[in-house]
Amino acid sequence: MTGTAALVLAVVFGFAFGWLLDRGRVTHYDTIINQFRFKDFTVLKVMLTAIIVGGVGVLALVDLGFAKMAVRDANMGGVLLGSALFGVGMVLYGYCPGTGVAAIATGSVHALVGAVGMLVGGMLYGFNYPWLKDTVLAWWNLGRVTLPDITGVPALVFFAALAALAVALFSAVESRRL
Repeated sequence: MTGTAALVLAVVFGFAFGWLLDRGRVTHYDTIINQFRFKDFTVLKVMLTAIIVGGVGVLALVDLGFAKMAVRDANMGGVLLGSALFGVGMVLYGYCPGTGVAAIATGSVHALVGAVGMLVGGMLYGFNYPWLKDTVLAWWNLGRVTLPDITGVPALVFFAALAALAVALFSAVESRRL
């Protein structure tokens, strides 16, 4: 599927995803912050559910021939720097980019201010990309590999183990009523 139909479908799924984020309360600042304070594990539950459902969907689409796995370079320097910046930004902002956009759609003014910061950060990344490409992104680049490639475990088995770990984590969180 290409063209207008694909674009319309992407918008429909985007709105549905945003609505589900709001229904799951992860568009609420307090829900995100209380995850970092270990008082409310809603974000963990929503993200693990999204990872499991998305993973099953991607594996099924690839296995059925409807999609092709696009593997990017495993740039560990970029991953380390990006995840550190993302983590600090999420704690300060109270949202990840997706939940921030969904919070804006619900009328959150402070989410809108934070989104401006994300745009500025994106522009700074773009302006500094030539330098980052030769330094941070060149450091500890493993090439186009996946975790199953590195471990030697088949993708389906690797994903099943991650899903089992997620279910165990769900159970642990629920048994403590967190």
